[in-house]
Order: sequence, then C-alpha cells, then structure tokens
Amino acid sequence: MRLSADSFSETDIQRLGSSLTKYPNHIRMIIIPAIDLRGGRCVRLSQGQASAETVYSENPVKIAKRWYDEGAEMLHVVNLDAALGKDDTDNLKALERILYEAPIPVQFGGGVRTLDDVRRLDELGATRIVIGTTAIENPILLQNIIDEFGSTIVVGIDARDGLIALRGWEKLSNIQAIEFAQKVAEMGVERAVYTDIARDGMLSGVNIEATRAIAEASGLKITASGGVASLDDIYAVKDLEESGVDSLIIGKALYEGIFTLEEALDAAEDYDED
Repeated sequence: MRLSADSFSETDIQRLGSSLTKYPNHIRMIIIPAIDLRGGRCVRLSQGQASAETVYSENPVKIAKRWYDEGAEMLHVVNLDAALGKDDTDNLKALERILYEAPIPVQFGGGVRTLDDVRRLDELGATRIVIGTTAIENPILLQNIIDEFGSTIVVGIDARDGLIALRGWEKLSNIQAIEFAQKVAEMGVERAVYTDIARDGMLSGVNIEATRAIAEASGLKITASGGVASLDDIYAVKDLEESGVDSLIIGKALYEGIFTLEEALDAAEDYDED
C-alpha cells in the first residue's frame, strides 16, 4: 500500500510542496521528528543504550498525529526492537496504524535485514526505507535492494569516533564512516542518515564537522541526526546545505519541550525577501 496522490488531501499536498513555493528564492531544510518504537511505545534511548530508555507515550500513533498536526512534512520512525534482534510485532502494528491514520511520508528503519523486509515495508507504504547493518554486512544484497527500489533506499551511517556501528549500535566495526559513505554512493545510493551515536539522545549538539565531512566526501544527500539541543543546532545544520545536508531529524529536544516543532520549522526557513 504505497501512498499515492489519493492518500493526501489538498491541504496535505500544499504542505508537502510548501518547501518549494512558500517564499521566492528560499532554501528549505526539512525538519523530521523522530518516533522510536520499542514494545509498541514511543521511547527515546540515550546513545542507543537499551538500558537508558525514556517512555514518552504508550500511543505512538497519537504522537505521529501530533507532529502531523503541527506541520511536520515527514516522520523518522525507528524499529528499535528489530534493530536489537527482539520481537517487533507491536512495533509493526504501530507502523501500520501510523501509515493509515497520519497521511504523512514516513522514513522507516531498524532491523531491515532482508529483501523481503524491504518489500513488506514498501507495500505498507513507507516512503523511505533505511538500511544500516545489512548495508555493511551484505553489500551484494544492498546492491540488489538498490537495483529494485532505487531512491526509496536510504543508508543509515551510525558512527562513534568516526567508526561505523551496527546491530542496533551494539557492535563497533573498524570501518571508517567516510569510506563507507563513499562506497555506497558508488553503488547508487542517493541519501544517507548520518548519526553521531555519542551525541544521540544526549542534547549535546550536532556533530557539525563530521556531518559536513560525510556529505562533502561522498556527494550523498545527507539527513543529519543526533544531539540536537537548541535552535542553534538547526541554524548550524542549515549552513551545511551547500555541502549536501538538506534535512535534520529531531527527537529528544522536541519531546522534552526545549523548543516546539513550530519553532524548529521557523528556524529551518531561509529565504530572500527580495
């Protein structure tokens, strides 16, 4: 069930196109609220540690509707249980309800390990599908997936001290994040989500230099993630637009009320009134 034009109201379509038409000569960075699913609930982890969990809602569909109502143009939904090799039945049910009840594009990742996983998510209606561990461990499978699904596929580049982490961030590889980004770009990947694990969920600020380096070295479109602590982080990431960074995932800062989604969307605007 892929979302089509019929899935959206006129208001939805206008919102999705607002980044191109709201202001003349403007640059619009997309702000993407995060919904991390564990046991069917909306949670946040600190540095990806399962033991450092904060539950923000028992009803992730309600959260998705909230972000949609407040103006989000896309959601980043993560299946934490699948990433950690746990039963993810409740999370998949939550995803189905989100896709059905909140007519908003969803970027979904976490534990996507097989071609059948990708096909199932595509049929459910995920707009983008994020592949992490499999992209590292099975490049042949990644190529097959890219060949079949093209720009639907996003590679998750999760790093600590410049090295790729995998298996729900529980295992640290010896693969340099920049080299990996260059490799998947050569394979035909167009976009990556780059996360500095040490900053994720810590409200310690985005790793601007590492994000810039990944984007410039690979030529990929980059969605930045991890550590957003204030509106200043949004301004800083927006300055990376010429390097290829066009969007930013925000989680804890929104859930803790450090700023509102409306404030984040306003901060993401950059336009020339002339």
